Formats: sequence, structure tokens, C-alpha cells
Amino acid sequence: MFMDLLTRLMGDTAAPIDRDDAELAIAALLVRVARADDHYDQAERDRIEQVLSRRGLTADEAAARRAQAEALEAEASDTVRFTRQIKDRIALEDRRAVLAALWEVAYADNSRGADEDSLIRLVSSLLGMTDRESAEIRQQVLARMGLEP
Repeated sequence: MFMDLLTRLMGDTAAPIDRDDAELAIAALLVRVARADDHYDQAERDRIEQVLSRRGLTADEAAARRAQAEALEAEASDTVRFTRQIKDRIALEDRRAVLAALWEVAYADNSRGADEDSLIRLVSSLLGMTDRESAEIRQQVLARMGLEP
């Protein structure tokens, strides 16, 4: 299952992926950000599941999707190609929501590590957003989470 999705995401053609596959790829990006600082804890897992629930899943479905995303993330070694393929298949407004979710996961433990910051900056660019847009989204996430910049 994951190899087929990875082949479609990482291939040179814009092979179609369905909504569930796109959502799984987004979840894998959330996991990748959470793992970026080599500290993947329960608060980050819980936050990923909250984000996935807001994207239309029940709590049980969100937990299952997170587990699938962990496996997919472990297999997808190339963040650049992986993210670019997602960009080509997801509307700009949804990419902004994805970036907000990435920031939310990065702050799940109430701090942001340099590795998380670097990865989100790369992903933001690959998703077609500027550093300024990413900073504005980050500020909105911080305000929503009640955290100081």
C-alpha cells in the first residue's frame, strides 16, 4: 500500500492520487516535522491526531491515520520530491492550512526546535509560500494556541 502511494508521489509523472492518499501524505509531513528534532513524544502524537480530526476524521480514524503516516514517513526519504508532489496536487488554500498544522505540531511541546524550524521553512517554500507568509501563519498559530512568539 505505502510503496504504491510512494511510487505515485515520488514518480516523475503527475499520477493521480485520491483524497485519502493526499490526506495520508499530509499526515506524513506532520509526522516528519514532529520527528525533526529527534524527540517524538505523546504531546506531538496527540496534536497530530487533533489536526487530523479537524480535517474530518473521528478520533479513532485520526489515530489510525497517524499510525499509517508514521510508517509512510519512515519510507519517504526525500522531503523535497515528496512535498513538491503534494504541492502539485493540493490547492493553495489547503496548503496554507497544512502549513498552519505543521507549525501547530512543531509547537505541540510549547517550543520550536531549530530542526523543526528548518524543515518547516523548506516545506513552506516547496509548498509555494514565502517566508513572510509562513511567519504570518506561524504568528496566527501561536495566537490560537495562546503561546508567546
